[in-house]
Amino acid sequence: MEHVHHAHTPRNDYGRFIATLMLFFLLAATGYALQHTISCFLLSWVIAYLLDPLLIQAEKRGMKRLYALGLLYVLLGLLTVFFLAFIFPAITISWNSFVLDVPGYIQKLKQIAVEWKYRLPDRYGSDEIQWLIDKASSNIDTAAEKIGVWAYQFGTRIFFNLFNIVLSPILVFFMLFYKQTVIETVSSWLPDGRRAQILDIAGEVNSSIGGYLRGQVVVSIIVALLATMALFALGIPHPIFCGVFAGAASVLPFIGVIIATLPALFFAWFKFQTAAILGQTVIAFGVIYFVEGYVIKPLVFKESMNLNPLVTIIMVMALGEMLGFWGILLALPIASAMKITWGHFMRGNFR
Repeated sequence: MEHVHHAHTPRNDYGRFIATLMLFFLLAATGYALQHTISCFLLSWVIAYLLDPLLIQAEKRGMKRLYALGLLYVLLGLLTVFFLAFIFPAITISWNSFVLDVPGYIQKLKQIAVEWKYRLPDRYGSDEIQWLIDKASSNIDTAAEKIGVWAYQFGTRIFFNLFNIVLSPILVFFMLFYKQTVIETVSSWLPDGRRAQILDIAGEVNSSIGGYLRGQVVVSIIVALLATMALFALGIPHPIFCGVFAGAASVLPFIGVIIATLPALFFAWFKFQTAAILGQTVIAFGVIYFVEGYVIKPLVFKESMNLNPLVTIIMVMALGEMLGFWGILLALPIASAMKITWGHFMRGNFR
């Protein structure tokens, strides 16, 4: 009787999963090692995403893409001159004023710590509390040194990022000019039977990412302007610095509202030291973020991403750890792209 040997068939699904996981970690490690290069590329990519709709509109009106790019760069050059002549000096003055005021804030904190120490009643537990105050007061000078180092490092990063700012317009130009060529080349690599399906999914992802990025930039600018004007009206120091910080913090989901108010509350308390000004500041930011959440975002974002809050927080934390600001900015678009792709997979579109 002939003996039939039944070979064990390996589970290809597990092998593919492990290979995908290893590829993901390899890309993450490469991204961390090349974070400055990737930061420059991401900056250029985001700018290209923001500008591409303008070129599409120009092409619909019969203008060649190269001519539209030339006109767009002329307009951007004029805006850059305006920014460097008026906006950038104001931001620089505000930053320099903040750095110069830091020693005064540190001394004020030490004075408050000493005053609290002598106001404590002589009862059980006060020795421990006084020890904590002494410990905190002794660490204030160390904190001042760290703040100085942080300010220097921040300025150094800006200096080195000037290279990215200079290089980005060149990358943006080639990204926008060769956009269709790149799309056609990548499309030719796809399997014939899956090409139309993959391109449809890519179109959904592209629409989601592009809409989010353009909408978030608009929202951040509006929040920054509203916060700056509100702080100017309240007479709180460093309104431009706090306004720009509030606009950047609006990128963070859920906790961005809280983080955005902290610098404004800090400066308001140090100048006025009254509960009234703190309440006015909270009310001002509450109104701004109410308008942002219920008026601006519904108008700017035509479609919600409907992402799970837990998934959103995990993505923001993980990508923020790897790529810094760009990871935080792109966390939601990447999560949305994964959700769209997973939805098609669960519906059996890849079978």
